[in-house]
Amino acid sequence: MWLSRYRNELLIAAIVCASLLLLLFLDPIPQDPNYHRFADTRSIWGIPNAWNVLSNLAFLAVGIVGLFAAFTLAPMESRAAWCVLFAGIIAVGLGSGYYHWRPGNSRLVWDRLPMTVVFMGLFVALLVEWINPRLQRWLLIPACVLGVSSVWHWQHTDDLRLYAWVQFFPLICLVIVPFIGASRYSHRLYLLYALCGYMAAKVAELFDTEIFALSEEFVSGHAVKHLLAATSIWGLYLMLRRRTALTA
Repeated sequence: MWLSRYRNELLIAAIVCASLLLLLFLDPIPQDPNYHRFADTRSIWGIPNAWNVLSNLAFLAVGIVGLFAAFTLAPMESRAAWCVLFAGIIAVGLGSGYYHWRPGNSRLVWDRLPMTVVFMGLFVALLVEWINPRLQRWLLIPACVLGVSSVWHWQHTDDLRLYAWVQFFPLICLVIVPFIGASRYSHRLYLLYALCGYMAAKVAELFDTEIFALSEEFVSGHAVKHLLAATSIWGLYLMLRRRTALTA
């Protein structure tokens, strides 16, 4: 029966639609005007906000090695999604460095755009490898368009609801999808490592000033956030390198 055959796909579609509809019942989320006030504004070698800029080199490094691994090791069914994710990480390194050189909403766009591509690449890779190997061809481009549209929507309406969904829903799926589908590859625990690393990065971002003070102004929470987020992506790279296909 058709409904039974595509039960998992329909369940995921229902969760996606329900979560998007839920946004309509939430109040708009404006951009915090204090967001651009980071604790560490020191210049080094003529680079303003140096550690917030230079810590993005970690994204460039893991993005390059990850893109090579995705292109050579990822299965064809999900290869494009993994390549989009790691190519997006390279763009995050460039866009975030550009933003932190002179923080402001106009530059923040170039920080957030590639991040949405990363999240959507992860989302599609998860669905392909856990739910249906044919989903990449149907979902990857629309998912990336949705991600980019969330930044456009924020830029023109000062409402971060859709952008927040794009950022956090794929992470929620890291928890949900294993209970719905079944992966065909080993080393699945690395997904949990990546999730924990990213959550730690968000905590470091939240305590930017406090970490800067506790470290006696050695490093700020935002620079630590970049390093932890890059470490999270490194976990995905290691998963691709080490995993093997599971026999039925």
